[in-house]
Amino acid sequence: MADRVPMTKAGETRLREELKKLKSEDRPRVIAAISDAREHGDLKENAEYHAAREQQSFIEGRIQEIEGKLSAAQVIDVNTIENTGRVIFGTTVRLLNVDTDEQVTYQIVGEDEADIKAGKLSISSPIARALVGKSEGDVVAIRVPSGTVEYEIEQVEHL
Repeated sequence: MADRVPMTKAGETRLREELKKLKSEDRPRVIAAISDAREHGDLKENAEYHAAREQQSFIEGRIQEIEGKLSAAQVIDVNTIENTGRVIFGTTVRLLNVDTDEQVTYQIVGEDEADIKAGKLSISSPIARALVGKSEGDVVAIRVPSGTVEYEIEQVEHL
């Protein structure tokens, strides 16, 4: 069996919603489009048919991909875990850059959920790895391409 992959409850919900849409809306729509295109005659020169088949292939591939991710997921609902002030998977961490006094907030999430613009850091990212296990008030030195940056962990929230 493949290794379990950590995922937040919100990440699981989002994948299940996408899977439901693919199976209940997108798949039937493409099947109907293929059926329509077949009625137009010669399939070798039918661009609509080929486009619909390509879209069907993409949808089926995405369905398999999501089902695989969900079957390997270890869903962690951080709200069910006592807040001890330590950084763990799923927590939201407010950091203060010691040098610039700039504040940043990140949520530690699974690799598939990571979106730096939305403040979601992959558990495997260097910043998240440096933060996990640390507590509020700790100062953490994180190596980045431009050198080392020190952050103070101001707050750890279970959202």
